[in-house]
Amino acid sequence: MSPAASDGDVPPRLAESAADDPDVRQWLTLLPAARAEAVARWDLRLSAPFVPGGSTAWVAPARTRDGVPVVLKVGMRHPEAEHEAAGLRVWDGHGAVRLLHDHVDQASTCLLLERCTPGTTLADRPEPVQDEVITALLCRAWQAPVPYGVFRPLADLNRQIADEAEYALGSEAGAAIEPSDASITRTAIAMLRETPGPRPEDVLLCTDLHHENVLAAEREPWLFIDPKPYLGDRAYDLTQHLLNCEQRLGADPHRLIGRISRLADVDASAVARWLFLRLATEQVAGGRLRGLARVLAP
Repeated sequence: MSPAASDGDVPPRLAESAADDPDVRQWLTLLPAARAEAVARWDLRLSAPFVPGGSTAWVAPARTRDGVPVVLKVGMRHPEAEHEAAGLRVWDGHGAVRLLHDHVDQASTCLLLERCTPGTTLADRPEPVQDEVITALLCRAWQAPVPYGVFRPLADLNRQIADEAEYALGSEAGAAIEPSDASITRTAIAMLRETPGPRPEDVLLCTDLHHENVLAAEREPWLFIDPKPYLGDRAYDLTQHLLNCEQRLGADPHRLIGRISRLADVDASAVARWLFLRLATEQVAGGRLRGLARVLAP
């Protein structure tokens, strides 16, 4: 077995994830070999990883033999990120970081990516600016041709969310929430399990586009990274950004939903419905937005 990555070689978020998850700890023992193989395969000169980094991937700047600046991402294979490379290939740099090469083995996915310069995140900008940038990027992403048979339907993700929420309700955390909130969560679980299968109007979704997954670049002002593609209703894709705007969402959810929906030209009632489903299933874990599902309940 290859030696585990040294503590100094593991960015903070990945180290925290490994401390909590035995699967990530096991994968860290395989990381050095996967990384070395990628460096040799693409003839790279590697630098120290980005910090704080991701929770299931090791990501670092590098240069090719010809001196081209790139990024190497070596990620643990897990269902959520299974089609990242395929999605980037479909988007082909249109609002997204370009995929240059990829390689998958039994445990890891290695991606060689375009490097964004300066690479600062959208998180540094005020939230109203984030609204405009994220909705514009999503509108471009939704225009991509849909390759049926390649990507999973959103219904698959929703069944997984429903299963996890149902398990959480039976846990100690579930027993601690108000009975009325538990009832709302059960309603949301039933609704998620009724998500329809593929429809003609479905688009290729990012599903995890938020301010830390949008980077300043030279080729375009902003490019998104780290998509988790599914095929489904475009209104779903607006929920992650909304959930990250906790203060504005908590103060006036309908106003914020209306603004984001107008910017993306998406039906506000559909966005509100998806946001309710996410809030209702995530409230078991607590957080500052617990109880907001009541406001949006249909």
